Amino acid sequence: MSFEVNLNNRTANVELLNRKGNKVKIAIDGKKYDVDIVMVENGVYSIIHNGISYNIELIENNSSKKYIVNTLYESFDVEIVDAESKYLKNRKKDDSGEKNTISSPMPGKVVKILVKVGDKVKAGETVIIVSAMKMESEYKVKKNRLIKDILVKEGDIVDGHQPLIIIE
Repeated sequence: MSFEVNLNNRTANVELLNRKGNKVKIAIDGKKYDVDIVMVENGVYSIIHNGISYNIELIENNSSKKYIVNTLYESFDVEIVDAESKYLKNRKKDDSGEKNTISSPMPGKVVKILVKVGDKVKAGETVIIVSAMKMESEYKVKKNRLIKDILVKEGDIVDGHQPLIIIE
């Protein structure tokens, strides 16, 4: 399992390589670490690396993926960016724009196409449903549009950001 961690103005790639009880092997930006991690109380962790003990406190900050991390001397704003976070962030970006194409930010499978070429669709109307990461996502138009072209068919496997439907 891998994800990004935004720490103040730095982004680190973190990968969980192995876990057996409290013993964890992780890679941070490709450098491997063997650590012993124990939750000593809710939100407070003891981390031992190379015989040195570090204590940190995690406090949720506005969402389950954003934290304030306190050490003995410093505090950090931390955001965990996993596959789900990237998907949701990309989907919000795609949905908010006034593009002429509809696409899925993630690879997936076209489940249902609810329109035909030439259809006039109203704002908020679902035009295509794509299954990605075991979730079905409905893609809607933001304002009244005309379906100019449909580039896929039901059952097709699609790449992330691949144009699916052209709208006018």
